[in-house]
Amino acid sequence: MISSYLCLHKIIPILPIVPPPQRLLPVVLKLKDAYGIWQNYLASFPKANRFTLGSKIDDVFLNAIEYCFLAGYAGVAEKMTILDRCISRIDLLKLLLNLSWDIKALDSKKYIHLSEKLAEIGKMLGGWKRQLQNKTPEVKPREKP
Repeated sequence: MISSYLCLHKIIPILPIVPPPQRLLPVVLKLKDAYGIWQNYLASFPKANRFTLGSKIDDVFLNAIEYCFLAGYAGVAEKMTILDRCISRIDLLKLLLNLSWDIKALDSKKYIHLSEKLAEIGKMLGGWKRQLQNKTPEVKPREKP
């Protein structure tokens, strides 16, 4: 919908503001989708757990998204470290979601749905890490004669 306004006897159209398209890594897009699903589930999280465990899961999700995003822009030297942090956050998410299922804060259907998404993301990150390991040879310190 294009609106317009009158300015000194001229009609100037006002175009809707559309953000520029972002080119995100596929794994970041998958994490964004999983986070959106989590946000829908968080609304039905029991009030007693929403601001403790639910908040922690939310923070870890955001950290995982941040680390994956940063790994895409990091140099070769830092990329492996950042990727390891991202993988550890995904593993922590799996543990926290399992805990929320154990205490009945998350029902089985929701737990399975999110777990499948996180398993897929974990496979993508593992493949990225293996590719980096194969591409980047390890530097071994020289032995002194």
